[in-house]
Amino acid sequence: MNMELSRRHFIVGAGAGLAGTTLGALGFGDTEVAYAEAIRPFRLATTTETRNTCTYCSVACGIIMYSRGDLKKGEKAEIVHIEGDADHPTNRGTLCPKGAALLDMVHAKTRTLYPQIRKAGSDKFERVSWDAALDRIARLMKDDRDKNFIEKSNDGVTVNRWLTTGFLAASATTNETAWATYKVVRSAGMLAFDNQARV
Repeated sequence: MNMELSRRHFIVGAGAGLAGTTLGALGFGDTEVAYAEAIRPFRLATTTETRNTCTYCSVACGIIMYSRGDLKKGEKAEIVHIEGDADHPTNRGTLCPKGAALLDMVHAKTRTLYPQIRKAGSDKFERVSWDAALDRIARLMKDDRDKNFIEKSNDGVTVNRWLTTGFLAASATTNETAWATYKVVRSAGMLAFDNQARV
């Protein structure tokens, strides 16, 4: 079929099409509704945003955690997304591969969620309360310090050393927490003192 299209018919047809799409774009039709329905809803729109610090190393990058579940209503909050904090001065929104995989660590089935103890001769760990765990740690540290504390060196100089126990601190803590930790560890006489950034 051979169709003849004059210049006049082309301009009239193009003008009518342009007018129709303009009216639809301005909201005079169902185009806007159809367009809105075609857009996938933002998946973090109904989540709670919490700023935190990455737990892996001493860089202390800022992260934003998104969770679903309203604690005020008695719901359990579940972290559904973690990303770098663009407003944080340390990382400016970027994360290393370990930091980018934080969500996998949060949901890992092998992640330790409570204190456990393996008694002498046993081949399995048993869950204990936080009070029991902290009391046991304090008791064992006190016993070891009382047994192995060195008050004076061979030359009679006061040294106040405790060489049989070390302390592994967190490197991503605040300056105030790090200062308090340092004071406690050094005042106890421990010389072996480090953090996980070098492990």
